[in-house]
Amino acid sequence: MAVPVDEAIAALSTFSLEDDQPEIQGPGFWVSSERGATTSPIEYVDVSAYRLSLSEDTKAINQLNLLMREGKEMGSVLYTYRSCVKALPQLPDSMKHSQADLYLETYQVLDLEMSRLREIQRWQASASSKLAADMQRFSRPERRINGPTITHLWSMLKLLDVLIQLDHLKNAKASIPNDFSWYKRTFTQVSVQWQDTDSMREELDDLQIFLSTRWAILLNLHVEMFRVNNVEDILQVLIVFAVESLELNFALLFPERYILLRVLPVLVVLAASSEKDSESLYKRVKINRLINIFKRQYLIINHIGAIRAEHDDFSIRFASALNQLSLLRSMDGADVEWAKEVKGNVYDMVVEGFQLLSRWTARIWEQCAWKFSRPCKDPVSTESHETASFSDYEKVVRYNYSADERKALVELVSYIKGIASLMQKSDTLVADALWETVHAEVQDFVQNTLATMLRTTFRKKKDLSRILSDMRTLSADWMANTSKPDSEMPAFQQGGEESRANFFYPRPVAPTAAQVHCLQYLIYEVVSGGNMRKPGGLFGNTGSDIPVNDLKQLETFFYKLGFFLHILDYSATVAMLTDVGFLWFREFYLESSRVIQFPIECSLPWMLVDHVIESQNAGLLENVLMPFDIYNDAAQQALVVLKQRFLYDEIEAEVDNCFDIFISKFCDAVFTYYKSWAASELLDPSFLFALDIGEKFSVQPMRFSGLLKMTRVKLLGRTINLRSLTTERINKVFRENIEFLFDRFETQDLCAIVELEKLLEILQLAHELLSKDLALDSFSLMLNEMQENVSLVSYSSRLASQIWTEMQNDFLPNFILCNTTQRFVRSSKVPPAPVPKPSVPHAKPNFYCGTQDLNSAYQSYARLHSAFFGLPHMYSTVRLLGSRSLPWLIRALLDHLSNKITTLEPLITGLQNALPKSIGLLPFDGGVAGCVRIVQDHLNCWQSKSELKIEALRGIKEIGSVLYWMSLLDIVLREVDTSQFMQTAPWLGLTPGVDGQVIQFQDSEDSPIISLFKSIATTSNPSFSNPSSLRVLSRQAEAADLLYKSNINAGSVLEYSLAFTSAALDKYCSKWSVIPKTGFVDITTSKDFYRIYSGLQMEYLEEAVQAQPSRHGMLGDSIAWGGCTIIYLLGQQLHFELFDFSHQVLNVAEVEVAAIASAHKNPHIVQGLEGLLEAMKKGRRMNNHVFSMLKARCPLEDKQACAIRQSGAPLHRIKFDNTVSAFETLPQKGA
Repeated sequence: MAVPVDEAIAALSTFSLEDDQPEIQGPGFWVSSERGATTSPIEYVDVSAYRLSLSEDTKAINQLNLLMREGKEMGSVLYTYRSCVKALPQLPDSMKHSQADLYLETYQVLDLEMSRLREIQRWQASASSKLAADMQRFSRPERRINGPTITHLWSMLKLLDVLIQLDHLKNAKASIPNDFSWYKRTFTQVSVQWQDTDSMREELDDLQIFLSTRWAILLNLHVEMFRVNNVEDILQVLIVFAVESLELNFALLFPERYILLRVLPVLVVLAASSEKDSESLYKRVKINRLINIFKRQYLIINHIGAIRAEHDDFSIRFASALNQLSLLRSMDGADVEWAKEVKGNVYDMVVEGFQLLSRWTARIWEQCAWKFSRPCKDPVSTESHETASFSDYEKVVRYNYSADERKALVELVSYIKGIASLMQKSDTLVADALWETVHAEVQDFVQNTLATMLRTTFRKKKDLSRILSDMRTLSADWMANTSKPDSEMPAFQQGGEESRANFFYPRPVAPTAAQVHCLQYLIYEVVSGGNMRKPGGLFGNTGSDIPVNDLKQLETFFYKLGFFLHILDYSATVAMLTDVGFLWFREFYLESSRVIQFPIECSLPWMLVDHVIESQNAGLLENVLMPFDIYNDAAQQALVVLKQRFLYDEIEAEVDNCFDIFISKFCDAVFTYYKSWAASELLDPSFLFALDIGEKFSVQPMRFSGLLKMTRVKLLGRTINLRSLTTERINKVFRENIEFLFDRFETQDLCAIVELEKLLEILQLAHELLSKDLALDSFSLMLNEMQENVSLVSYSSRLASQIWTEMQNDFLPNFILCNTTQRFVRSSKVPPAPVPKPSVPHAKPNFYCGTQDLNSAYQSYARLHSAFFGLPHMYSTVRLLGSRSLPWLIRALLDHLSNKITTLEPLITGLQNALPKSIGLLPFDGGVAGCVRIVQDHLNCWQSKSELKIEALRGIKEIGSVLYWMSLLDIVLREVDTSQFMQTAPWLGLTPGVDGQVIQFQDSEDSPIISLFKSIATTSNPSFSNPSSLRVLSRQAEAADLLYKSNINAGSVLEYSLAFTSAALDKYCSKWSVIPKTGFVDITTSKDFYRIYSGLQMEYLEEAVQAQPSRHGMLGDSIAWGGCTIIYLLGQQLHFELFDFSHQVLNVAEVEVAAIASAHKNPHIVQGLEGLLEAMKKGRRMNNHVFSMLKARCPLEDKQACAIRQSGAPLHRIKFDNTVSAFETLPQKGA
């Protein structure tokens, strides 16, 4: 069934075609090679219909306009001319026989270019002759024709301007005479065989004279103009008209103003060719008036303050006028006077906007010309070169703009493009209002103002009354008039009828170009009476009998007529006024520098873009895309105006290069800002508050959000998704940053893991902040990708492998434990094992914390944790590895521990074999010194086993380090599990009991999370469209309940490690813990592990009190953890405490000290052994501490172990056979 049209239209009206992309780019007129209707030449074909005797004048205007268009094309040829000789090949000596063919080919190539120059020569002669004849026509003593009209004056000036520009271009192109000389040389060579070349030689001679003579075109014009006398009159008229137009700002568009500025000096020179003419000229136009016209401040920086105020004021008032117009269009039956006022206000705002745009773009033109005429005298290169040479273009552009001038230029270009975008966007909204206002202005003047003049001022002046009536006839719209035309009314009614104004309805019907042309001519006739020599200028009151008020009304309407055509051609006018493509063109300097093209560092548009990015100015940042509109304008000129594809190709190549660099720099700036913001947010607020210079760690807000929403950047007719490109690049930068952090960590030791976590935390927060504006990849995905941990069956990440490598190669061999501080520190006594590491990667500051100040702050924080490994590092390790890679690392460490025990077995066996067959208890008779000597005698058997002793101690020390590392990990994991339990317990229905145990609901009862979703699923809500999804949520809640309840009774990593160690020791139990044959304790002949460790402990305690080397500084407290754990797990703790050499010595010392104290003697009997005894006491305290911990965590009477899931979650204790094979399968619950 077909949808009714009304409903379809109503449905379409609900769709919005707007998006949230901000307007931070110019209007972006599409680059096109076609001529639009707005740029078509204006032909005054309907002038003859008005019967004003202007047909001859109009014909001359059309001829001048045709010549002017042809001249502009000639100018494009000259401007874009590049030397052909440079591209000609040079024949090697081996091909000299082909010289004639080369000359012929060269002639054919150059002849095409020379034909264009001949065409320019012929055209300029024709144009000069026509312009001179036209001027002479109006300089005759007798006035036989009407005119010149204002349009005719403009046509003369424009054609003269084209001739002037052509002459300048011809003089500036040094490559043209050079190419011509080659052309003439090749012509001489190839024309030898030709016949009848005299005419061609004459043409060549004429062309040579034309090209080699400076100002040949103006000299020819001067000759043509002064073939007859009396041309001075029309020249003075043109000068007066130009001066008045410049002084009164009659030229609405800056191109018209610059035409007047260019031709005025030439006109003055032509008009003052003799002393008499000069006197006559300076009587009409004072020299000071001419001087004041050219007195201006050309630098934008001197005007930027006023320009800012003008921009802000106009933007507000223009938006207000548009709002009023939108309100008017939405109302039915609005008051006619109010509607007229609103539309008139819009018209005034558009005129003011055009004037502002014209004035601002003119400022850029003028500054550009000022800079070109005043190059930098002493350029300073930012690059380090011993001898730097600078091209002329670098001196006038690259080194000729200061930072403030670049900033002002960016601002002004942004203001121009911003206002242009605002006006272009409202084109359809204001079109009818503009046309109606123009119609109302014309009709009010011709129907009311002229009617009043006819009844009063010009009542008895028949000639002038006829002119005014002609004005009414050719432009009055009686169809819009509610009253009758004058022809149907009694002429000049008396009384109240005289002042009655005609009322007409506004219609969007504007006057044609011919009507405007004729009206200006008629007003000129009324004011001047056809006398070009009238003193006082065009609207001066000297010698005129027209009242001042009437003259003012005529002048006002005369100038408004000049605006009408530009207002009606709205889009074309906006495009012309905002064209700043000239900032890119550099043809003159390419020729003078003899280069193909300049680097982009010399290109002004790119200099502005680069300045915005490098300056980090928050106010300029949103304008960073505006300078790219310069490329759009330049490309449009290259294709439409200059019609040269090679210029467009050069622009396109530069834009491609610049935009790639821009994307790179822009993304770096975005990444740096968000990275600095994240680093600043993560700094401790109390630290910043305590600092006097805390503000340097803060980050100034930058408005990147608008740029990051840009999905349609218009560039050279293409639409570029800046948001997509930025997202792609930022994703790559994040991956590179993560890669860099891992590479950097791989060059450091394990203590740097805290710094790594902090840097990754900063990076993650930066990712979170940036994800609000960009659709970035998940940070966890990027992190896993860089860790090579994306596969579902991969449990070993890059970071876990690096931590394990560091522990194996550096941490376990070279770090010692301080049990008091619970820290591992690098031993200063152990010679560092050579660990091959890559060199430290180099990166920009934004790969750290963003800025140098923030980098230094976080480096200070990192230095606090760089000299030890403790609980902070363990927390970082757990958080970074997560539950996926941590079990792999634990397993790797336990395997390493098992391998160490295996490696230790032959060492212990070697030491056992070297012990004496019998070692008895130490006697109390010999005292402490005697006991020490007896022990030393027993252990002298190890003198030849020094290598075995060292290796054994290191092995035991590494075992102890692994176990203590597991204890730190156990502390951290328990805290993590507790935190998770506190979060999940309320949802699982778990409450603490009286004795601290967890009380759980009965099996028949559901947990709160299941009950909640079940109640939602069973509740019938008709407004909910998909009730099945609630049932799915209920089932998922049940699965979550089972998952979290199964992980409540988590096991201990330390207990698991001790059970694993016990299982590994069971293999060597028969060698290290021999059961006595008699069944009694073997005191003298035992060589169990406790005896070996006791001897090793005694020796390293003795060495610890000596000066060099410090054995304790090499082994630390890890040796006690390793030795005592093995002793405890072998069931030898009591034997060790009874028969340990240091224990026995301490017992003897206690008895001896007590005996001496009872005899009231000085206890100097142990003199010299105080340090050893103190070391033995510390060792005993350390051993007791380890044994007490082992008893608490691993009671020998009930050997149990815990398993760890693949996910990393420990299970509660599970009883199983205590063998190494049991740990290989990681048994599950119920196994």
